[in-house]
Amino acid sequence: MAAKLLLTAAFAATALAAPVVEERQNCGGSWVQCGGIGWSGATCCTSGNVCVYQNDWYSQCLPSSQVTTTSTKSSTTSKATSTSTSSRSSSTASNTSTTSSTTVTSSSTKTSTTTTVSVSTTSVPGGASSTASYTGNPFSGVQLWANSYYASEVSSLAIPSLTGAMATAAAAAAKVPSFQWLDRNVTISTLMANTLAEIRAANKAGANPPYAAQFVVYDLPDRDCAAAASNGEFSIANNGAANYKTYINAIRQLLITYSDIRTILVVEPDSLANMVTNLNVAKCSNAQQTYKDLVVYAIQQLNLPHVAMYLDAGHAGWLGWSANIQPAATLFASIYSTAGKPAAVRGLATNVANYNAWSIATAPSYTQGDSNYDEKHYIEAISPLLNSAGFPAQFITDTGRNGKQPTGQLQWGDWCNAIGTGFGVRPSANTGHSLLDAFAWIKPGGECDGTSNTTAARYDYHCGLADALQPAPEAGQWFQAYFVQLLTNANPAF
Repeated sequence: MAAKLLLTAAFAATALAAPVVEERQNCGGSWVQCGGIGWSGATCCTSGNVCVYQNDWYSQCLPSSQVTTTSTKSSTTSKATSTSTSSRSSSTASNTSTTSSTTVTSSSTKTSTTTTVSVSTTSVPGGASSTASYTGNPFSGVQLWANSYYASEVSSLAIPSLTGAMATAAAAAAKVPSFQWLDRNVTISTLMANTLAEIRAANKAGANPPYAAQFVVYDLPDRDCAAAASNGEFSIANNGAANYKTYINAIRQLLITYSDIRTILVVEPDSLANMVTNLNVAKCSNAQQTYKDLVVYAIQQLNLPHVAMYLDAGHAGWLGWSANIQPAATLFASIYSTAGKPAAVRGLATNVANYNAWSIATAPSYTQGDSNYDEKHYIEAISPLLNSAGFPAQFITDTGRNGKQPTGQLQWGDWCNAIGTGFGVRPSANTGHSLLDAFAWIKPGGECDGTSNTTAARYDYHCGLADALQPAPEAGQWFQAYFVQLLTNANPAF
């Protein structure tokens, strides 16, 4: 999802004149971006949709029937310049992570109040006829839902410029189930609500096995404290903790409404990992207790019979090092215990939005001597440490961009739009490993990690490195060249 400047904004106050027919033909359909800082695409929507301001970085075409004009929302954004080697870029899906220390050279925070719209969910069909409770592996006995938002990105932004076999491959990639990122409060009543409604309809129509939903919870205040490319909407200094609890409460209520759908959540990528390695960064040390308290709050509130949660656990090249792995296990187990060991917390998610191999015979040169040079080694090393601390965790690992091994990375911490990557193993519960519940596509391939524009407010130097594909748009915006790279190097091929 991207970040784009709003051309439509105060929808509640005034509606922009509809474009003429010739212009309307180039407008975006439902869920497509229509504005935001750095956005150069169409700023209008097709008939039946309205371009709605979400934040300074992103406006989106939403179905007119679902838009109300009664709410005003205050949001906080922050801007930082960092030399972090542990970071993440995002908007609704993005990446980061790394291994070494971080030094912040400058930072600033700005608060802005904007008018946005709220999307009604009162028209959601029906109610839950039963609770989709489960035992064991939550990925077993269900189909994973290929969400329509990602499919619309591929169909409207990727396929039009492709031909032949590449267009066919792109259409196939659009059908692969990937997680949706709840990276702003507004995504709960839009993307999440619509996806759950679609899944309910499919299940009621006789889907066998039934479909399950997949979301990433990702909106902590002062989010990605060691990053420059993916600052979020909430600030700790501006009521961020309370705003985050409101965000979690809204997710909880929607999950209760759809208790007939098994729902799998990845909780707050990079947050706890930063608490292990980046407390030398002022923003991270200042956020430490807030992060811990709010992750505990989230997993307590979302502890529902039909929900399975995986806390984000970085990746082998971040927390797999001998100096980091025990502190990481101690922290994860502490969060789990402090929350009361919620039954819905199944374990940990690794390699989220990263590129590491699940299992590779020879350690790539950029792994720099780490004995845990792939995700298999990492989970096998951390699992006994977690068990000793009272957390019998299972795992999932992101294979969405790890199909080509080794990658084109020069350093293991080079996380932004890495060259030489490809789509990896498709989502599956057939992992062949007792600790691994599933291979998953947690990062939607084709959504940018961060901009290479050095003058941009959210520029992170990792996105300008020699092993980062360039030129790159803002974090979360569609990056066609990167999508083509992933398709070209897909393993298995489409």
